[in-house]
Amino acid sequence: MKKISLALTTAALAFTATTASASCDSGERVVKFSHVTGGTTHPKVVAANSFAERVNKEMDGKLCVEVYPNSTLFGDSKELEALLLGDVQLLAPSLSKFGSYTAKYGVFDLPFIFKDMDHAIRFTQTEKGQELLTVMDEYAGFVGLGYWMSGMKYFSANKPLIVPSDAKGLKFRVQTSDVAKQMISAMGASPQAMSFSEVYGALQTGVVDGQENTWSNIYTKKFYEVQDSVTETNHQLLAYLFMTSSEFLNSLSDDDREQFMRIANEVTQEANLNVKAAEAANRENILKAGGKINVLTPEQRNEWVETMKPVWKQFEDSIGTETIEAAAGA
Repeated sequence: MKKISLALTTAALAFTATTASASCDSGERVVKFSHVTGGTTHPKVVAANSFAERVNKEMDGKLCVEVYPNSTLFGDSKELEALLLGDVQLLAPSLSKFGSYTAKYGVFDLPFIFKDMDHAIRFTQTEKGQELLTVMDEYAGFVGLGYWMSGMKYFSANKPLIVPSDAKGLKFRVQTSDVAKQMISAMGASPQAMSFSEVYGALQTGVVDGQENTWSNIYTKKFYEVQDSVTETNHQLLAYLFMTSSEFLNSLSDDDREQFMRIANEVTQEANLNVKAAEAANRENILKAGGKINVLTPEQRNEWVETMKPVWKQFEDSIGTETIEAAAGA
């Protein structure tokens, strides 16, 4: 039986990707899981390692999952191409990355559409939410295995952001999401798309003035060190599409595919239940490390909501009215 040593840990990042394959037994099919997040406490890291542990134990002798965190195998600009080429079999990119494949996932980026993570989880379990898992299969060969919640997003900048107009003239890092770009523009700021791995350096050198992220990303990547403060806007959801390719799924036997999918579903449910606790802990970690958090009054938050309302209308046709209504009303 193989030793279950699944991920390149922080201490092992100096080794090449090839080193990780040593944990798999001869004859087992190696399944490479690449993601861009580092540390040990981030919800994506915990979920990825949990999935690998489950598969490597319960499907021992059949499949062996290797986890490559912190962009050690592929960065977020190359991972989708790598999945299509079969160089990697599992990913967990942000839902904001799929704009060139489908506009439907833009529903997750709409500002203030979800009140909290529980609201977002309810939507993913609706018929519309489940339909979105396979929306890219027919023409791109991507298949969603589940939605991994990471938390709600908050704005940080090199100055306090209390009302949207405080962001006027600033440059904000965003993901490659048209919705996110329009949201930043609605604040009178300039959106700058860039890879996650580049954000800390860009904030530190002033290439961008601010960013939006969850407590876990802000803490584990130490963004609070190079920003004046974080504003608790709770404006948007950050979620990942735990995904594979239809080619990989179809290559499994019926029994193996059923077991693989069952493990994926159970890990997803468990991961989402644990996110709120992790987010609350990392919020406190930011404060303990000397970071500053701006808490909005109801009136100030309402000003943010009103500023963002026109963004929904801009994407009604591309996302679909029914999908937006299903998300808002879940």
